[in-house]
Amino acid sequence: MSIIIPANTLASGGYEVDNSLRFNDGSSDKLSRSSGTPSSRQKFTWSQWVKRSADTDYQVIQGCYSDTSNYLLVSFNSDRIDVIDFESGVNARKITTAKFVDFSAFYHIVVAVDTTQATANNRVKIYVNGVLQTAFDTNTAPSKDQNLSTNESTYEIGSGEAGNYYFDGYLAECIYCDGQSLAADSFGEFDDTGIWKPIKVSGLTFGDEGFYLEFKQVGTSANASGIGADTSGNTHHFTVANLTAVDQSTDTCTNNFATMNPLDNFYAGGTFAEGNLQVTTRNAGYSYNTATFGVATGKWYWEVKWSAQNTGSSNQVVIGIAKRNVVSTTVWLGSVAWTFAYEGSSGHVKVSDGNATNSTSTTYSVGDIISVAMDLDNNKIHFAKNGTYTNSSNAAGNSGGVTITAADSTSGDSGFYFPAFGDGNNNLVQTGQFNFGSPPYAISSSNADGDGFGNFEYAVPSGYFALCTKNLAEYG
Repeated sequence: MSIIIPANTLASGGYEVDNSLRFNDGSSDKLSRSSGTPSSRQKFTWSQWVKRSADTDYQVIQGCYSDTSNYLLVSFNSDRIDVIDFESGVNARKITTAKFVDFSAFYHIVVAVDTTQATANNRVKIYVNGVLQTAFDTNTAPSKDQNLSTNESTYEIGSGEAGNYYFDGYLAECIYCDGQSLAADSFGEFDDTGIWKPIKVSGLTFGDEGFYLEFKQVGTSANASGIGADTSGNTHHFTVANLTAVDQSTDTCTNNFATMNPLDNFYAGGTFAEGNLQVTTRNAGYSYNTATFGVATGKWYWEVKWSAQNTGSSNQVVIGIAKRNVVSTTVWLGSVAWTFAYEGSSGHVKVSDGNATNSTSTTYSVGDIISVAMDLDNNKIHFAKNGTYTNSSNAAGNSGGVTITAADSTSGDSGFYFPAFGDGNNNLVQTGQFNFGSPPYAISSSNADGDGFGNFEYAVPSGYFALCTKNLAEYG
């Protein structure tokens, strides 16, 4: 299972990436522009930071095409990186042997092309996190001096081949350098701990058709104020399709935020969307899903919007935390050891055995936002409905709340608490949207934690922090 825990994450330093763009394949999100004449069809470089959200068989990150018989694409293909040039037949193709199945963090992918190279294997190079890939399941090199398909009529980010094979996840620092074949160290570097990090690329030249997408703007027009604004100086701004301001995210390669975890879904069988910030439970059995970040110390805050339920569900939704993965289709959050959940129908917090612990009932309904303040220094959890804490809880003042088991490891217990969501009975379908600091839905206010991280609907209690890697490095 893919998770982030404090021991695996360090504070980033140096250059900071402020924004990514969240793509949802279910809504056919993409950016596109009409291509012009490239500086070179023999030398070029793509660079992008990528956080995956789904393992669909084939998903295009970026590329260019004129139709389904002429295209040049960088994609994920059954979890492998696939670079293909196709003009009524395969001219070049490399598919890595390595699979990239971590859905909790960003990968840096660089594709450097130079068909003038004498050695065939040097004509298309793929780097991942600064490391040149040398093992391939498919390794078809282009002919020496071959012109590749950089002159096709349409360039797209997040899809390819006439708008097919949509990407699902987060993209940051999308760069195309036309006329240059650059190694990964033009875009990143290893720090003293061996972690690969982005560097400032203001010294790069981009060529006639090159671009640099930083996703700093939120407009929907193809101009300098748009989501697809090109900041390379070439003004190759992209047209926006099905992306809005809410898809601009602060979840980036220099401050990675929690999401829900699609790899912890064997029993739950939930459906994930919106960059794994939305989970819909299945219409059979009952179970729960957990997030990618687990913590054992510190004070943490997030919000969950209960956005939908099927007819007759009777508010059988549960929002809370778990220290273990679900092991059955017949248990619900709050009914088994090391799980604690605020239940919509009863308004009570259920603790480990399904029993209620709080005396006052505060039910909630579709559309309500539940705040979760988890205090692992004092082993308590506090819940709020639309900004008002239940049972007179005072998270900042360490009063009220529900006592939880300490986050130490015991038999069958991970030793870390994870945010969790589920339903409480058979034939129920519940949808929850998680805001760990970069919400997948529009909010009416903007509240950050004490270190300035996160964008929440309600005020973050003093001393509590968003679940992101910068905070984990300091408080986790």
